[in-house]
Amino acid sequence: MATAYSAISSYSRVQIMHLLQEHPALTISDLTKATGLHPNTVREHLQRLIESGYIVPEAERRTTRGRPRILYSAVSGPDAPHSPIAQQRAREAAERGDLMRRVMPWTDSSLPDDAQHQLDALVEDLQDAGFDPIVDTDELTVDLTPCEHARAQADHRDVLCAVHIGLMQGVLGEAGGPLEVDGMLPACDPTECHIQLTLKGAPQAAPTA
Repeated sequence: MATAYSAISSYSRVQIMHLLQEHPALTISDLTKATGLHPNTVREHLQRLIESGYIVPEAERRTTRGRPRILYSAVSGPDAPHSPIAQQRAREAAERGDLMRRVMPWTDSSLPDDAQHQLDALVEDLQDAGFDPIVDTDELTVDLTPCEHARAQADHRDVLCAVHIGLMQGVLGEAGGPLEVDGMLPACDPTECHIQLTLKGAPQAAPTA
């Protein structure tokens, strides 16, 4: 698997990501106690996640004397901290996407530019992870089938999928635009993965009688 999604290929990193998505602003000591990992191992995992743009370290704001602790939070939602690394990756993906659409105009969609740039960032991030995502811009779905992560870590599928969705939310959020992850569509086969996106501000279909 590619470095970018090493968070998923290593279940220890999955655990750390899940903790930070559920409880932001944790310290290395907090994560060590929660996972049972050695502090140095936790530091190594955190560094890989920082380099991938999935978490952000921030110095604790203290009102008393003493060295501030470093707090770690996941980049996974509208109220989450921002990662300069993730934002730079999103800008570069948008530039490559615009170039591709100029060279191959038939690949363009009816989505607003900012939403299309979000998809550029998301697709590149997933491709870096070893996926071959198929995007339907009309239905706003992303097909990641087959998900080898779910096959390899079947015992931890619920946590794995929750972390994965959080990572996708983070990528879309850092790219900036109206697209959000709505959820994962149900499937009987655990290796099937279809993600539903939603366009903020789009009119909702009227209920049928």
